[in-house]
Amino acid sequence: MAGVTNRSFRTLCREAGRGGLYVCEMTTTQALVARNPKTMEMIRFAEDESPRSLQLYGVDPAVVGAAVRMVVDENLADHIDLNFGCPVPKVTRKGGGAALPYKRKLFQAILDAAVREAARGGIPVTIKMRIGIDESHHTFLQAGRIAEDCGVAAVGLHARTAQQHYSGRAQWWAIGELKQAVTSIPVMGNGDIFRASDAVAMMRETGCDGVVVGRGCQGRPWLFTELGAVFAGEELPPPPSLAVIRQLMIRHATLLSQEMGEHRGIRDFRKHVAWYLKGFAVGSSVRQALGMVSSVDELTELTAQLDLSQAFGEASEGPRGRQGGPQHHVKLPEGWLDDPDALAVPAGAEIDGNGG
Repeated sequence: MAGVTNRSFRTLCREAGRGGLYVCEMTTTQALVARNPKTMEMIRFAEDESPRSLQLYGVDPAVVGAAVRMVVDENLADHIDLNFGCPVPKVTRKGGGAALPYKRKLFQAILDAAVREAARGGIPVTIKMRIGIDESHHTFLQAGRIAEDCGVAAVGLHARTAQQHYSGRAQWWAIGELKQAVTSIPVMGNGDIFRASDAVAMMRETGCDGVVVGRGCQGRPWLFTELGAVFAGEELPPPPSLAVIRQLMIRHATLLSQEMGEHRGIRDFRKHVAWYLKGFAVGSSVRQALGMVSSVDELTELTAQLDLSQAFGEASEGPRGRQGGPQHHVKLPEGWLDDPDALAVPAGAEIDGNGG
């Protein structure tokens, strides 16, 4: 969810939801320790944001430990989620993300360092991971047991391999197997939750303790309203009309403009337009203009031209954001699969930027 779950979007989701964790964009531990200006901007939370949930990526136990120490000492967050699920080649080719749990001793060393440092501030550490690198290299059961032994507070499983990327169907059976293998901490399921009924079905099928939502909330922050209702045993509220969604779009763009400045904020908002308008009848000229919108006022004027009486329907359901086909093969450091017990950190593993 890099480039999506910034402070503005989290605000919309928090306002829609009831409790839960709204996690910031993935932040690299190297960039955090180096106080990269962009990174320090990314980890700013809203004044009323609680708990403050920080997502970290790292490959070197020493750097991860230093980053978590910094979080504790400077009171930067209330919760840390370690990302071992990113399948993006620029991450896995460094041994990070979904590639890392294959190196079980390195994985354990990272978790030990993070949990030890976080405990000084009473900060819980959770992790998110995938089934494994590919169908020949499943790591989720072993990684789940290691996380449990290291004192991780909860484990989230995106039920795809790194090779699957975001293609095909999530393999929910793996969430059920992980729940059977990891018994002392919560297991959270992730993958293909696009509506509240998907969350109910996942929990019923797998026995997982909760759900992690990614692409399903893109252009649909009210999904958290629906999740709150079903988890409380209440009747689902009706989905919003295009008129209501238009107001959400304008508020989202306004929040981004306040966070980043209007020029940058509106440019950031453009990628959300197609997600918000998925399934609605929008003329080609208006759609094209919205893709190049340059101000909140222009967004307001353009969206006023839509048929705002349109209801949210089946055509608006389903995946948003990243899809595409599976990767031909997962990019990994040379010799990565040779020895799962190797502790060595790949040269240049700690990337300086953010993303994934």
